[in-house]
Amino acid sequence: MYSLPILALTSFLISLFLTPVCRDLFQRWGWVDRPDGKRKVHHHPVPRTGGVPVLMAYLGAFAVLLAFPLPVGAIVKSGLPLAWKILAATVLVFAVGLTDDRRGLKPWQKVAGQVAAGYIAFWAGVQVTNVGWFAVPPWLSLPVTVFWLVGCSNAFNLIDGIDGLATGAGLFATFTILFGALLHGNMPLVIATVPLAGALLGFLRYNFSPASIFLGDSGSLTVGFLLGCFGVVWGQKSTTMLGMTAPFMALALPLLDTAVSIARRFLRQQPIFGADAAHIHHRLLARGLTPRRVALLLYGACGVAAAMSLLASVTENKFKGLIIVLFCSAAWIGVQRLGYVEFGAAGRMLVNGAFRRHLNGQIALQTLEQALGKKQDPREQWVAICEACRSLGFTRVDLRVNGSFRSETLTETNGAACWSLKIPLADDSFFCLTRAFGDTPNPTVLAPLAEALHKTFRAEPVVQMSKPSSQERTNARAEPQAPRSIEAEGGLRTPRVKTATAR
Repeated sequence: MYSLPILALTSFLISLFLTPVCRDLFQRWGWVDRPDGKRKVHHHPVPRTGGVPVLMAYLGAFAVLLAFPLPVGAIVKSGLPLAWKILAATVLVFAVGLTDDRRGLKPWQKVAGQVAAGYIAFWAGVQVTNVGWFAVPPWLSLPVTVFWLVGCSNAFNLIDGIDGLATGAGLFATFTILFGALLHGNMPLVIATVPLAGALLGFLRYNFSPASIFLGDSGSLTVGFLLGCFGVVWGQKSTTMLGMTAPFMALALPLLDTAVSIARRFLRQQPIFGADAAHIHHRLLARGLTPRRVALLLYGACGVAAAMSLLASVTENKFKGLIIVLFCSAAWIGVQRLGYVEFGAAGRMLVNGAFRRHLNGQIALQTLEQALGKKQDPREQWVAICEACRSLGFTRVDLRVNGSFRSETLTETNGAACWSLKIPLADDSFFCLTRAFGDTPNPTVLAPLAEALHKTFRAEPVVQMSKPSSQERTNARAEPQAPRSIEAEGGLRTPRVKTATAR
């Protein structure tokens, strides 16, 4: 029974002693993170390889206890297989992070190293067998496990943006998994988890705001990978079909921040692995909170997630679904309160039909491009152009090419003020598309539409138009006219037709 306190105390003391020693050495050797005034807002260079004392404290606690002359070492030996299983994979992740801290790695290189470590952990027995109420088939277990471990590693790496945040979040997650293992009598997991709690607690003394040393990639990737492995083992030994649900809730904050980052970068068409200043902690800093208050606030969120995770793991089955729903609702409300414009805009597009309009616009544009690409009869091309412009909401289309003129009224404007888009072709040839004000166009199709028409008729300036009818000759002499006057308060006025010329 003395093994657990000795493990925790030993790792805590080793971390508490080694962290300032490593900090001073790294400062002397120049292994520091320098401020840039943008994302890195600390005021002076800070050592960034905090993973070194954390991992040394974690492994050192086992070494000290095994060398202990009392019989407590025998108790630990019964739970050591789990630690030995993940040791090689953990060291590989640590090496990848340390290399990135020292020399810098490309994103794909870091991910490749983490994937290799995930494979090693999988074949060592760390395997996802069920997610929620669904059993994972054996052929899918490997990719799901690797995806989970890589996701956990990068989640803690991404959230390590302010002093003490990643360390504190990791400490809450470690305690959650530790208590969950105790509740289920999973002693191997308890013994593997206790030293990490002591190591993180000792390191937090120097990492909390204002930090004198950072976790760095060597620390954040390693902590995330270890917690990912512990979460899988917790899910394996769970007596319910919740499986990975409770570990996911325990790691909710870093995983949620990662998911939000990927989603908003996807919506903005930005690189998924690019760096920015729009993480959850950045949004809170932008609201005027100090780094210390942001860390404490997010510690509170981690505490709530930990409590709900433990509650879900021990409560009766009929209440588990309710806890999960409450948890997801709280997470959704929290993200909404952060004011991400990307999700608000996407939600409005789905609600007010903008998504369907955008989809219909893309369909009309691609249909037009296919019709023009077939180099069919000019009359058929003209019909295709009119159909596409009608689908896109234009009220009139005019075409002058090689001295011939065509015009088609697609929709009656009933005297509404209009604007026009003029697309120059070859010589004095042009397209003129007219649309009523107030009928908001789809901005994502205007430029491709102009490009398609310009490319087709500029490349073939000798398109043989059919002989114009008498009405078309009359229209050609008359030129496209602005819409007729509309009656406004105080008398008649002539609306101005704004022309945007594509270049």
